[in-house]
Amino acid sequence: METRQGGTRVLMLPWLAHGHISPFLELAKRLTEKNFHIYFCSTNVNLNSVKKMLPEKYSHSIQLVELHLPSSPELPPCYHTTNGLPSHLMGTLKIAFGNSKPFFSHILSSLNPDLVMYDFNMPWVSTASSSLNIPSIIFFSFGCLFTSFALNLLENPDTEFPFQSIHLREFEKRNFQAMFEFSAGGVKDRDLVIESIMLSRDVILIKTSRELEGKYIDYLSTLVKKKIQPVGPLVQEIVDRDEDIEVMQFLEKKDESSVVFVSFGTEFFLSNEDREEIAYGLELSKVNFIWVLRFPVGEKTSVEEALPEGFLDRVGDLGMVVEGWAPQAKILMHSSTGGFVSHCGWNSVLESIKFGVPIIAMPMHLDQPLNARLVEEVGVGMEVKRDDNGKLDRKEIARVITRIVVEKNGKKVRNKAREVSEKITVKEVDEIDEMVEVVLQLCGKRK
Repeated sequence: METRQGGTRVLMLPWLAHGHISPFLELAKRLTEKNFHIYFCSTNVNLNSVKKMLPEKYSHSIQLVELHLPSSPELPPCYHTTNGLPSHLMGTLKIAFGNSKPFFSHILSSLNPDLVMYDFNMPWVSTASSSLNIPSIIFFSFGCLFTSFALNLLENPDTEFPFQSIHLREFEKRNFQAMFEFSAGGVKDRDLVIESIMLSRDVILIKTSRELEGKYIDYLSTLVKKKIQPVGPLVQEIVDRDEDIEVMQFLEKKDESSVVFVSFGTEFFLSNEDREEIAYGLELSKVNFIWVLRFPVGEKTSVEEALPEGFLDRVGDLGMVVEGWAPQAKILMHSSTGGFVSHCGWNSVLESIKFGVPIIAMPMHLDQPLNARLVEEVGVGMEVKRDDNGKLDRKEIARVITRIVVEKNGKKVRNKAREVSEKITVKEVDEIDEMVEVVLQLCGKRK
């Protein structure tokens, strides 16, 4: 294993999910531009995906390092990722990941990096680094609102969150609390999160911008008694691919800001009921759309079978349904795109804001309801309201879509999205520079 590289050497270990790997990789790219050498560590199945996302120009500055997880008949190497993982195996994956500590310790001692960056649920990484006198810091790919809300709930369950405009509905609260109570191998996720934060050096890196979450950055800093360093939106660079041609041709034929992009992330799958309401909502809105539909691995369902009978014929040239994947960043930056129907995963929220596209917020689970509240608070989108049981309604979906994309009274949101985009773009250069200074100081302390 090659261990001698020029510049400051950072070993990164994200959690085994695309929504975590992608921000770590984008941060790695920014650091290489500042004379850093990155060792990017993950399982083989994830590294195969990373290779496809990594342009040739980074081949010498970002070195991929395989982390071996103990395999079993239940968890073969193809399942060493959350992407396509059957839900009943999530606990098994987390246990296997925790059991990879000896492999990681070997990597750490072989590479001897100047700094380790780790994710929200792996305090053992910081412990292993400290044993070798290597500083380590946590990098959150969640937003500050979500992180501070979660810590407030976990550490002070009887204390109200101090920002009255932010709340969760009853069905969202139940899902939120259950998220941190998940236990694998006798260890709860909540305990891993709290310990990971405690063990981080004097700073926490977080994927956000002060332009968006200034007051939540300050509150989180008070909660954890550490410096909170935003690193900007970390939106991926645009890469041209031959398979994008059909989608881009569709956009080229449409008027400016007339198309809504509809996507719910890489690892969430709509229920039949939600998918039907969204389909009818799009149809009622009479707005142009590109809809990315995904199905779980092994589910033998075609796009036609998954949608209401006659839907594709009725919408005709207004809509385009793409199965599996679409070039999200390219679509959002296109002048014909006027709105993003999004589950409000944090990566998608920041990408939409970065490109000045207003958000039609349709949160599903995890951090998404809080992200949706932030979208409304900042003024860059509107949420599709659910009923008291958490059910979507096609008329409400259509109402919000037309309000954001078509109607005059949605102009305020459209203008605000463009305004915030400009501010974040200006700010992100400073935030990256500030982050680099913080990292270099930590590496200097080791010496």
